Amino acid sequence: MRKRSTRRDFLKAAGVGAAAIAHSASSPGLALLSASTMSASPTGELKMWVTDEDRRLAAAPSIAWNNPINEVAQDSILIKPENKFQPILGFGAALTDGSCYLFNQLSAAAREALFHTLFHPSQMALNVCRTCIGSSDHSTSVYSFDDGEPDPDLKRFSIEHDRAYILPILRQARQVNPDLFLFSSPWSPPGWMKDNGSMLGGCMRHTYMPSYANYFVKFLQAYAAEGVPVQAVTVQNEVDADQQGLMPQCFWPQDYEADFVGLHLGPQFERSGVQTEIWIIDHNYNLWGRAIAELETPGVHKYTNAIAWHGYTGKPEWMQRVQAVFPEIEMYWTEGTPDYNDPDYFKWGSWAQNFTAILQNGCRAITAWCFATDERGHPNVGPYSLGGLLTIDSKSKAFYHSGEYWALGHFSRFIKRGAVRIDSQSSAKDLSYCAFENPDQSLVVVITNPGHQRTCEVQLKGKVASVTLPSDSVMTLTHSNA
Repeated sequence: MRKRSTRRDFLKAAGVGAAAIAHSASSPGLALLSASTMSASPTGELKMWVTDEDRRLAAAPSIAWNNPINEVAQDSILIKPENKFQPILGFGAALTDGSCYLFNQLSAAAREALFHTLFHPSQMALNVCRTCIGSSDHSTSVYSFDDGEPDPDLKRFSIEHDRAYILPILRQARQVNPDLFLFSSPWSPPGWMKDNGSMLGGCMRHTYMPSYANYFVKFLQAYAAEGVPVQAVTVQNEVDADQQGLMPQCFWPQDYEADFVGLHLGPQFERSGVQTEIWIIDHNYNLWGRAIAELETPGVHKYTNAIAWHGYTGKPEWMQRVQAVFPEIEMYWTEGTPDYNDPDYFKWGSWAQNFTAILQNGCRAITAWCFATDERGHPNVGPYSLGGLLTIDSKSKAFYHSGEYWALGHFSRFIKRGAVRIDSQSSAKDLSYCAFENPDQSLVVVITNPGHQRTCEVQLKGKVASVTLPSDSVMTLTHSNA
């Protein structure tokens, strides 16, 4: 839970003056501060990693910083570290029931090697992951933690289902990366809490909101007792969808979610001493108006300071409409994926462009949908052909990386927790780009070139570096004066 800050408190704490506010109006995201820590001109070389037709997140030859000798190149990117925006929490994917089941099918040695690649800080460094409170569509079965007849006192509550392989997988992931941040989302309350009596579709009932708030507390306490603390929860995966009753899901009208957070969940967390954050919406960009309305509902902002977004409908820049009204609000991107049979499943460029737009518009973390499916998109109790960061063959146990995986690695491997996004400007057409300053003051720049090979000039504090961008490529540049 978070105490609400006023806009005046926020601006005072962040040190944002009129000039910074004017700048933030012309650049995506809210400027946090204006003092530069990256003060010296760059020396040495820029290190580079590239994904293109022939390489996957592969090291490329370093390039040197030079003094500018000609007029500014047409394809140039100006880095301005004095203008800072949102801090970065991290990157990851969802450790669903289905993903944990598939990981559990691997041999101990294969799983250890894979988890080192996925989670270790020296590798992909994935560190913001989602779990499910009960069943999602990417599950081996439909279940909650209190199935059966109405049980408002939750006498039957049990996480026994998760002890078989979900909790062991979560513990192993956190062992590899102790900084793993987990947030958890329900796809449905127990069926008896809903108007249709089923976990498939239907709507939450006000009558059982007190019981459901206690259900969250019991879940968090039970997971913590198993050595898997959860740092945040969302109220509902995709609050504005019912999926025609074809999968675990629950419809939450706007006033229902606001009432639940302000009158039930937040107060129950407070009474129980639960420090877990509450994130609202957990759905698409087009619900920006709903997000504003809920935050304006008396009592809600006392218990939440964060919006969770999905990327299936609308545009990333619509998230800025919420921060224009609530500049202190935190934003996290919590779901997006290709189908396993999508022709673009193995393409990386569009995902890198998407992640760039998400970060340029203020999100502090990016969490893709499920880590893994098999070659048929299973396990799956829903109607959609799911896709994950990985495809694990059900017979050979070989795995294949999606384009989303390679795109995400260009961010997760190099942008450290506590980094801040810094200003980057360009008139170059078709390039996607964003820049970050890590806590150790090192620089990270990610550039996506969806077109033909071209040369781009990166400019930083009076120095330039000429970078050759291969066609249909993603490139990460890093630099440290140390």
